[in-house]
Amino acid sequence: MKTRFAFPVWIVILVLFAPAGRVLASGPKTARKVDLQPKGWTLVWSDEFNGPNGSQPDPGKWKIVTSGSGFGNQELEYYTARPANLHLQNGKLVITARRESYTGQDGSRKYTSARIESQGHFELKYGRIEARIKLPKGQGIWPAFWMLGSDFDAIGWPACGEVDIMENVGNEPSRVHGSLHGPGYSGGNPLTGVFDLPNQARFSDDYHVFAIEWEPQTMRFYVDNNLYETQTAGDLPLGKTWAFDHPFFLVLNVAVGGYWPGSPKATTQFPTSMMVDYVRVYRPGDQH
Repeated sequence: MKTRFAFPVWIVILVLFAPAGRVLASGPKTARKVDLQPKGWTLVWSDEFNGPNGSQPDPGKWKIVTSGSGFGNQELEYYTARPANLHLQNGKLVITARRESYTGQDGSRKYTSARIESQGHFELKYGRIEARIKLPKGQGIWPAFWMLGSDFDAIGWPACGEVDIMENVGNEPSRVHGSLHGPGYSGGNPLTGVFDLPNQARFSDDYHVFAIEWEPQTMRFYVDNNLYETQTAGDLPLGKTWAFDHPFFLVLNVAVGGYWPGSPKATTQFPTSMMVDYVRVYRPGDQH
C-alpha cells in the first residue's frame, strides 16, 4: 500500500455478525493507508502496480485477455490491451470501461474494457488473498476480483471451481458479493454472501480491501478486515463436491452488461474505471 498518504483516517465501526452466507451490516471503515502485513501471515506474492505512468501491468505476473466472446455471460464489452482500457497510473492499476465501437477477432462490440489473469505466471493453493480497490460505478457495470481453478482448460467451468472474492453490479453501489461456484452450485445458485456499506455509502467513493482466507474445506470473506461470510464443505448441497482444494489463478476485470448486471442505460456515465492499489497473497506465518 502506498505511503504517500500522510494522515490516515479512522472511523469507529459497529459490526453485526450474521450466519454464513447472509447479509452483514457494518459501519464504514477506510482501509489503512500504511504498509502493514496482516498478523500471522507472510507475504509470498504481490503486485503494487508501481510501474511508469501509462505502462501496462507486469507481463511477468499477468497476461492480458483480448476477447469479445461474452464469456458465457452475454457480456457486451470487448476486452482490449490498449492503454485506453488498461494502464498504470500513480501507483494504481486502472481498468477503464468505455462506450465506443470496437472490432476485433471476435467481432464488433459497442463497449470496451480490460481483463488480466495470472494464469501461467502465478497460481496458489490456500492462503490470504487481498486487493485494495476503488470500484467503478453505473448501471450495467460489473467489476470483479476473483479466481479460477488452474485446471480450467482441462476440465472446464464450473468443475474447476470459481472464487469470487469481490463482485459488484452497478445497480447495487453499496453492496459487494462473495461467492463460490462449483459443480452443482454455480451460475445463479452459488454459495454466496453479501456485504453492505451503511448510510448509502458507495464502493465507488473510496478504496476498500477485499480479501479471503482460504484453508482446506473452508473459505472466509472480508471487507476491510470485517468477516462477513464463511463457507465450508459442509455448506454444499447434498452430494456435491468441494471444488477448492487445488491451485487457482487470479483475475481482475470490469465487464459491461451481461445476464446479471443488465445493460447500461443512457444515463450510465462512461468512461468509468476500477482503480487497484495492490494485490497481495500471503501464507500462514508458521509455514515454511
